[in-house]
Amino acid sequence: MKATATAHPIQGLVKYHGMHDEELRLPYHDSISVCTAPSRTKTTVEFQPDAGEDVYVIGGERVEGREAERIDSVVDHVRERAEIEHAVRLESENSFPTNIGFGSSASGFAAAATALSTAAGLDLSRPEISTIARRGSASAARAVTGAFSHLHSGMNDTDCRSERIETDLEDDLRIVAAHVPAYKETEEAHREAAESHMFRARLAHIHHQIDAARDALYDADFERAFELAEHDSLSLAATTMTGPAGWVYWQPDTVAVFNAVRELREEGIPAYFSTDTGASVYVNTTAPHVDAVEDAVAAVGVDTDVWEVGGPAAVRPEAESLF
Repeated sequence: MKATATAHPIQGLVKYHGMHDEELRLPYHDSISVCTAPSRTKTTVEFQPDAGEDVYVIGGERVEGREAERIDSVVDHVRERAEIEHAVRLESENSFPTNIGFGSSASGFAAAATALSTAAGLDLSRPEISTIARRGSASAARAVTGAFSHLHSGMNDTDCRSERIETDLEDDLRIVAAHVPAYKETEEAHREAAESHMFRARLAHIHHQIDAARDALYDADFERAFELAEHDSLSLAATTMTGPAGWVYWQPDTVAVFNAVRELREEGIPAYFSTDTGASVYVNTTAPHVDAVEDAVAAVGVDTDVWEVGGPAAVRPEAESLF
């Protein structure tokens, strides 16, 4: 009753914000994202009949408090579905910086849900596993199905699940990740989302954004798809900044990257910035232009990685187990 799985983190393209059910983590509206590779989370889980308690270890450190409670929500749901009462040991590691806006909670819970359902003997499709991962992080649902994925909103697991969107943009997309380290608090921002006076305005246009983004992906229209992502990043920031806590995630380097990207476009290079809830920036471009974009972003003075589109969460061979 042991399994190991990997999953890639996500870049939100049309991002969700706020939840109408915090326990099931049901978002107010749909969302679309793309997984980034080779960045990934690897997680090993084991149901241990002789253990007295659950143990969660991430990056070599024991997890407790609120973070452990979120893992509990996924573990307990799998135990209930599989009718298992054993304690769980879970160990996880990331190949990329965490908690600076690069979607580590998405890959973390996607890998955990995939490994847990496999170890428990549940025969589930990826959309079904996405409903398990969603209990830890709504973004994790999309990391389960991978590549370009759409999380549908809804009131239950039948409706609120992720599906993959097939598009020819998968092969040509390159993502220059600009690292801007700054602690972020995503969960609190989601909790107070509806209290922003900008939130209702966001809800009024988000359904059109979803439809337009899907059409752009179907048509493999890079400029239209990632211009939408750039504008959605600004819309999300407007909502978080006008909530009760006045969250401002961006740092001076964040804005400097924005300006560098706009200068690249003036030179005729296809490049669009995107941010989630964090200071780090994704710069989306195409394979022929990635070197020029990476040079321009690095000139701002930030560390960079170049990522491609990552696939769905996957079970790994026993030899790759973390314990």
